[in-house]
Amino acid sequence: MTTDQIILFVIFGGVFALLLWGRYRYDLVAFGALLIGVLAGVVESKDAFSGFGHPATLVVALVLIVSAGLVNSGAVGLITRALVDSSRGLGAHIAIMGGVGAILSAFMNNVAALALLMPVDLQTAKKAKRAAGLSLMPLSFATILGGMVTMIGTPPNIIIATIREDSMGEAFKMFDFAPVGLVAALAGLLFVSTIGWRLIPQGEADSPVDKLLDNANYVAELTVPSESKLIGKKPSDLAEEAEKADVAIVGVIRDGRRLYGNARNRKLIAHDALVLEATPEALDEFRTTFKLDFADEKREENLKAAGEGVGLTEVVVTETSRIVGKDAVTIGLNWRQNTILMGISRGGKPIKSQVRRTKILAGDILLLLTPSETQNQVVDWLGCLPLVERGLTVTQDEKTWLAIGIFAAAVVAASFGLVYLPVALGVVVALFTLTRIVPLAEVYTHIEWPVVVLLGSMIPLGVALEKSGGTELIAGSLIGLTEGMPAWAILTVLMVVTMTLSDVLNNTATTIVAAPVGIKMAESLGVNADPFLMAVAVAASCAFLTPIGHKNNTLILGPGGYKFGDYWRTGLPLEVLIVAVSIPAILVFWPL
Repeated sequence: MTTDQIILFVIFGGVFALLLWGRYRYDLVAFGALLIGVLAGVVESKDAFSGFGHPATLVVALVLIVSAGLVNSGAVGLITRALVDSSRGLGAHIAIMGGVGAILSAFMNNVAALALLMPVDLQTAKKAKRAAGLSLMPLSFATILGGMVTMIGTPPNIIIATIREDSMGEAFKMFDFAPVGLVAALAGLLFVSTIGWRLIPQGEADSPVDKLLDNANYVAELTVPSESKLIGKKPSDLAEEAEKADVAIVGVIRDGRRLYGNARNRKLIAHDALVLEATPEALDEFRTTFKLDFADEKREENLKAAGEGVGLTEVVVTETSRIVGKDAVTIGLNWRQNTILMGISRGGKPIKSQVRRTKILAGDILLLLTPSETQNQVVDWLGCLPLVERGLTVTQDEKTWLAIGIFAAAVVAASFGLVYLPVALGVVVALFTLTRIVPLAEVYTHIEWPVVVLLGSMIPLGVALEKSGGTELIAGSLIGLTEGMPAWAILTVLMVVTMTLSDVLNNTATTIVAAPVGIKMAESLGVNADPFLMAVAVAASCAFLTPIGHKNNTLILGPGGYKFGDYWRTGLPLEVLIVAVSIPAILVFWPL
């Protein structure tokens, strides 16, 4: 083993360890690893940032903008509104919702597909009076399965297509993944809609969102008496005392007008009413401390209501949300967005004490009290996903067929090799912008920059590992372990190893390492490399055992009320099934 190989193996080992630990975000880990590789001399300085201009990185970014255009135009809503019916049986509902999710995921980002369908699924579960957890996990799995069908459906397919181009001179085309991907996706959908949902632990009919609303703190109005020592002070002057008492100052009512926004810096006058949010006990303590009066003497009970001008909204936290790893006070949720964090649900259980000082994790559900007119803006600022449909305020129904036509033309052109796929998607983005399907000001907000940084950082490291002979060393070890085995058994070992890594690590990082290893294994055996690349493509996408293996699994953790150990019950038999159907399909459609 050479010095360069040792250094690279140490770097990749550190990356995988940190990704598994989860303390630091994956893009920071990958970029740090790239810099270490450059400083250690295993990545040439001139190649350090080549990954950011790599076709795989560009395609991932462009697909996210295209996905936003399809949503804005109403193309996605056209499908979901026509197919959702709460009166269907659970199996039929999962089959239809899962089918819609899989189809959407084949042509748009699978996280975006789940984000669109999750509020619909939650509402349907509520109407049907059943636990949302019974259908959310199958929906998540279906959107993951659908991504395997096309090149743009999931980042692993995009990466593998471009690695094939770099290694063998020609990339996989748009629908080259379809024969094997369709077999695996259909088998998986059939399983989750008939058997898989029955293996999910039976939850309560009340969703974690409902419980969060039931356990939310109270909003009350307390009046400043004419002789109060608070007269002349600003609400912001009370912030420290309020925080100690776990009370949030939402706004001020003066002469019957509710003041939010800049109310924090208005000097209080007699008979102003402070709008406060807290537990009943904390509110009473705060009232006693500052000798405040009830705003309405007839109403001595605190009211659980947002009041005029503000409203409640529930959101789920993603891995890239602004608030992940921080608390509401640290990010200035109150003073920056005039928004109060009223409750947190984690693992199906509400957190009530010191809510605004609780560090937020991906998958948590947050109950927010926001000004009505800026509710969507607050959700976007946080980078969270709403758990109720936002309505049709941004949908441009008159441009639905225009958006579909532009995208379909690009797919056809790329599929027949008339236009290079990144160029075709670039044209779609340009036309979506020109026709204002995606406003120019919003183009860059739809790109998931942490994924771009991850890809841009890992690709040069993957190239360095291959150049140093590291991938050949790993491939040789796997060949040694499978010596004497038939071809299908060797493919199975590669799939199982890749799938296991993808269950606990980021699937992008797994693919960047596993795909070159698959090529080297094929070269060592003197056979066609395509079956090995297809095996990696399927295995890297199929992360069903844990909530951390795929972003979609993380997103449903809170809304579904799942525990970490709930996923493998359905995920393990599903992974076994995927391997069992994919190996024969690979050998039929991509013979050795």
